[in-house]
Amino acid sequence: MEDGRVVAAAQEERFTRKKHDAAFPSQAVAYCLREAGITAAQLDFVGFYEKPLVKFARLLETYVASAPLGLKSYLMAMPLWLSEKLWMADDIADRLDGYQGTVLFGEHHESHAASAFYPSPFEQAAVVTMDGVGEWATSSIGVGRGHSLELIHELRFPHSLGLLYSAFTYFAGFKVNSGEYKVMGLAPYGEPRFVKVIKEHMVEIKDDGSVWMNQEYFTYAHGLTMTGSKMETLLGGPARKPESLLTQREMDLARSIQEITEEAMLKMSAFAKRETGMRDLCLAGGVALNCVGNGRILREGTFDQMWIQPAAGDAGGALGVALSLWHKHLQKPRVSPESAGTWQRPIKAEGTRQKAEIPKYADGMNGSYLGPQFSEAEIAAAIEQGGWVARRVDRSALADEVACVLAQEKVVGLMQGRMEFGPRALGGRSIIGDARSPRMQAVMNLKIKFRESFRPFAPAVLREHVAEWFELDLDSPYMLLVADVNEERRLPVPAEAEALWGIEKLNVPRSTVPAITHVDFSARIQTVRRETSPLYYDIMAAFYAKTGCPMIVNTSFNVRGEPMVCSPEDAYRCFMRTDMDLLVLENFLLERTAQPKRAEDESWRKEFVLD
Repeated sequence: MEDGRVVAAAQEERFTRKKHDAAFPSQAVAYCLREAGITAAQLDFVGFYEKPLVKFARLLETYVASAPLGLKSYLMAMPLWLSEKLWMADDIADRLDGYQGTVLFGEHHESHAASAFYPSPFEQAAVVTMDGVGEWATSSIGVGRGHSLELIHELRFPHSLGLLYSAFTYFAGFKVNSGEYKVMGLAPYGEPRFVKVIKEHMVEIKDDGSVWMNQEYFTYAHGLTMTGSKMETLLGGPARKPESLLTQREMDLARSIQEITEEAMLKMSAFAKRETGMRDLCLAGGVALNCVGNGRILREGTFDQMWIQPAAGDAGGALGVALSLWHKHLQKPRVSPESAGTWQRPIKAEGTRQKAEIPKYADGMNGSYLGPQFSEAEIAAAIEQGGWVARRVDRSALADEVACVLAQEKVVGLMQGRMEFGPRALGGRSIIGDARSPRMQAVMNLKIKFRESFRPFAPAVLREHVAEWFELDLDSPYMLLVADVNEERRLPVPAEAEALWGIEKLNVPRSTVPAITHVDFSARIQTVRRETSPLYYDIMAAFYAKTGCPMIVNTSFNVRGEPMVCSPEDAYRCFMRTDMDLLVLENFLLERTAQPKRAEDESWRKEFVLD
C-alpha cells in the first residue's frame, strides 16, 4: 500500500503453481515491490495478519484440555511452530533483504474486518467476519466509521460456523479449505432432511447468530480429521471416501448444512444491525465466500447495501493488516469513494425491474485487479520462445472477433489486464463461453476444467442489463451474490423431470441461458462495468450486439487442482491441456487447431484424467 491506496496484492500459489502454497510468499513479495517500484529498504511498515503467540497459546490450551487425545496431532504440529511460526517476525525481517523496520502483528479477525470496511464504498457500516478460527475468535461483529474500526462482539473457538461447514465438507468427501464451494454447489440437488437431527444433537443456533457445537461429534480440536465415529452413527454411515460416487445422502447433507449456515448468517447479520444501527453491511472471512448465504442476507432487506471483500479468505488478511497499519496505527484519514463523489446509493424504484439510471459505483479494490499484467512485448517474446502460433489483432477489432467465436459455442481462454486477487476469476484470468448453450456446462466441467459435472458456472453480465435477467438490480462486481433468474427467462420444467434423481436434474434446461442456471434457478452473478475492465466489457457488449444476450459464462482459468494462471506460459500450458478453442493473450489470438502438438501435454492429460 502507498498513502492508503492498494498498489498490488497477490497470492504465492499463482507464482509457484502449488495450490494453497503455504510457503513464505517470496515471489508474491517480489512482485508487490516490483509493482510499487521500490525495494524492501524503502518500506515503512510490514504487517502480518494475525498474532502467532496468541494462536500458539490457544493450541496449547486446546491440547492440554483434550489430553490424552490429540497427542499425534500435537507431535505433528509442534515442530513447525517451534522452528518457524513462533519466530515469524525474525523470519520476515530476514527474508526482506534491506528492511530495517519492525514487523507488526494484527489480530486475525481485526484484519478481516479491516479488509471488509476500509475498501468498501461506505462512510460507515456494520462489519461481520466469519471463518474457521483465527487466534481464538471464529466470528466477530464490529462497526466502522471513517477511519475508525471497532470490534464489539466475537464468537470463540471451538464453536465456529466456518469449522461447522468444513466438517460437513470433510464428511461429504471433499477437501477442507477448498471443497466448501462444492458443498454449496451440490446443495440444490438435495433435500434438507438432516436439519432436524443436526439441530437436535450437534448444533444450536442462538438468536444472535452464534453457534454452539456439541464437541462429541467433532474431532478438529484435537485430531487429524474433522469428524469422528459418533457423527457416522448419527448420520447413517461413514463419511464418503474422496472421489467415490456421490449419493443422495451427500446431496441431502449439503442442502442441510447450507440451510443451517444461512440461518446463522441471517441471524448474525440481524444482530449486527440491532447492535450497530448501521444501514450498510461489510463482510469478510471464509464464510463470506458463501455467495448463496450472502444473497439471502441481501434479500432479507435487513441492510440497505452489502459489500463483501473479494479476497474474503485469509489471503485478504494481508490486505486488512496493511489497511489497519495506515488507518489505525498511523491514524490516517479515510477518503471513501462515497465521500469523494464517485459512488451513489441506488434508488429503490417502484416495481421490481423499473428502468432507472444506473448509479455510479466505486470501491477501493480496483475491481480486485491487483496482480501482475504482462506487456505486449513480454507476450510476444513468450510466443516466439515457445514456438506458439499466434496472430496480433488490433484492440479495436479484438472484442468483435472474440464475440464471434463465443457465438459459435466455442470456449475461450482470456488473459488480459492485471490478475485478480482472491479466489474468483473476474475477466483477467477467465475461461468464457456462451451462456445460451445447453451443452456448455458439461463441456466446460468435463473437457476443460476436469471437475465434477454438478458444479454450476457463473454468468458475467453487463451491469446495465442485470435486472432484465435476474432478480437483482445492484452491482455484484466480485461474483459474491446469488440471485434467481427472472420468471420470464425460465423454461417450463417437464413433468417427468420432477421425478429425476439428484445429478440427473443437471441435464434439464431451466432457462434461456441454461449454461449459468443452476437446478434451483439461481446464478452466481458478476456484473461488469466498462470503467473497471474495458476489454472484458467490450467482448460482452459485442456478444450482446450479435446475439441479444448481454452475458457470458465465466469461470477461472485453471483446471482442477491447480491455481489460476498468472503468466502467458501458464495460460498456454493450460490451454493446450484442455479442449479450449481460442486463447486470448492481450492483443494476440491463438487458435487451438494451429498449435503444434506437444507430447508432454498429451501425457499430462492422460494421467490427470486417470487420476
